[in-house]
Amino acid sequence: MNDEILRFEKKGSVGLLTLNRPRVLNALNEPLIDAILEKFKEIEEDDKLGAAVIAGEGKIFCSGHDLKELFEINALERRDLWTKSIKVYEDIAKMSKPVIAAVHSYATAAGCGLVAACDLVVSTEDALFQTPGVNIGLFCLTPMIPLQRSVGRKKAMEMLITGEPINAEEAARIGLINKVVGNGKHIETAIELGQKISNKSRVAYRIGKPAFYMMGDMEYIKALHYSKDLISLASISDDTEEGIRSILEKREPRWKE
Repeated sequence: MNDEILRFEKKGSVGLLTLNRPRVLNALNEPLIDAILEKFKEIEEDDKLGAAVIAGEGKIFCSGHDLKELFEINALERRDLWTKSIKVYEDIAKMSKPVIAAVHSYATAAGCGLVAACDLVVSTEDALFQTPGVNIGLFCLTPMIPLQRSVGRKKAMEMLITGEPINAEEAARIGLINKVVGNGKHIETAIELGQKISNKSRVAYRIGKPAFYMMGDMEYIKALHYSKDLISLASISDDTEEGIRSILEKREPRWKE
């Protein structure tokens, strides 16, 4: 069942995850969330893959949580579902490999949260981003966390409290997304970006990406001292030695991985 609701393909050094519930606008239900978490683990453990891309099949990227599923389960079951939902955000931050969202048309509620949680985002020109929970009496509390860390407190509050969508141009301006491309080119561009990253030192970003999220929440002076110790250890890696040698010898580096 997981293979049907989440397609997985290897595109060179990039793992492509495609949300595949187009009849319900790629709404996130528990089986789909389980499948995403399972593939994250597989990508993290696959040395041939250096990045992941998340895309959506059909008319839109992701419409958020499956409201039909929510309506049919009790409070404790809903808490279990939210626990799995935030684990998707958590695992993206903890993975040593970058996760890139390739967004088209529409990303709403938990779909917008997924976009905000990804490390990088490529979007089509026609895409809209929205946290409309207030419109159904349910503030988008879990998407709020990655959203306000991406766009800042004031803009996040505006999106959350009005429920109004923003377009791709505005999303790029406020830092929610990285690149805006022509319609239909989002997946191709995201894969190219993932492959470009994969050609860099894997050791460097396996250390750097988790540190980025960890130090982002640290008090400033503590973060500076933590970075000092971390870079001291990182600088003795084989890749660092090779990188320095390649500059001195005026050639391209030959990474170990």
